[in-house]
Amino acid sequence: MRMMLPPLKARRYIDQYLTTFFRDHKQADFNRAVGLMCRFFHLRRPRVDWFEYIDWGRTGGKTYEDGKIHLVHPENWKKGRKYNSERQWINMVYHEMGHYVFWADAESKADAFAFRMARGVNGHRGVNGHRAVNGQRGVNGHRSNGRRVARV
Repeated sequence: MRMMLPPLKARRYIDQYLTTFFRDHKQADFNRAVGLMCRFFHLRRPRVDWFEYIDWGRTGGKTYEDGKIHLVHPENWKKGRKYNSERQWINMVYHEMGHYVFWADAESKADAFAFRMARGVNGHRGVNGHRAVNGQRGVNGHRSNGRRVARV
């Protein structure tokens, strides 16, 4: 599966903002990082709630189908964990944002998938082809009603 990612320059900015947030705990840095990701994918910003621990300290984040993301705050990430590095926290944020990106707008993604899967299967050609589907406009702008449309 091919995956669209922000350009390298944007990814570096995102990573820098997350690193700064992990160290300084300034909410604006986190908001900028998430904003850059959401702007690239044309998504609304998710609602992020901060926790001291999630699932009795076993997980660092959780993404819900309604767009909420629960994350362990970096101040709490550093305490009481065997693996508490900055890089692991940042990768956990990327992981949860990946869930958010792929769950967002599921209906339109499913509709687009269905449309693309069915396009061209039944032998009818669309506006750019030789024939038009019943009721659609053909190449010359007239309804075809299943008849062959003259090529222009």
